[in-house]
Amino acid sequence: MLQDQNPKRPLVDLDALPDSKLLDKIDTAEALGVSTGTLSVWRSTGRHKLPFVKVGRKVFYRVGDLRAWLDKRTHTVVEGWK
Repeated sequence: MLQDQNPKRPLVDLDALPDSKLLDKIDTAEALGVSTGTLSVWRSTGRHKLPFVKVGRKVFYRVGDLRAWLDKRTHTVVEGWK
């Protein structure tokens, strides 16, 4: 279970949401299977170049950006690849 996961929050289904929908860091972490701390590290270091929107102190992620980011990281099995 992720550290910030809240049992009262519904599970995030990226396929059911429009591209323009903004997710908070908790929903984004849940959708990606990482912690909110990991998202924070990625933002501050630029690691993985996951686009985000900052409004004041709040951080959001567009569903369309998350889909595109995941698509870039989708691999097919390559013979001899370990």
